[in-house]
Amino acid sequence: VQLQASGGGLVQAGGSLRLSCAASGRTASNNAMGWLRQAPGKEREFVATINWRGGTTNYADSVKGRFTISRDNAKNTVFLQMNSLKPEDTAVYYCAVGRRAYGSSWSDEYTYWGQGTLVTVSS
Repeated sequence: VQLQASGGGLVQAGGSLRLSCAASGRTASNNAMGWLRQAPGKEREFVATINWRGGTTNYADSVKGRFTISRDNAKNTVFLQMNSLKPEDTAVYYCAVGRRAYGSSWSDEYTYWGQGTLVTVSS
């Protein structure tokens, strides 16, 4: 599976961005999908995950209520709508395919990773 993430950029605090991640090479519709991020000098951390059908989502406490993950299995694409962005959201955001149908907050539970897209939030 190849993953292509897009939609990152520079935005002011309080603004919004929508990330997209398109999967190709093999369908990921039977697997959970997730977004994780890595800020400069920090370890990669979990952001959000969605199960294979899209009916179950889970978020890191730091983004709950501000970010929304969704997926379109017909297009083999997962999205991350990010609202009320804060400077601490600045990071490279990675999409990933889960090993199972239901997602996890553990990085080890993801097998295929995209190249990442940079989100920079200015204060």
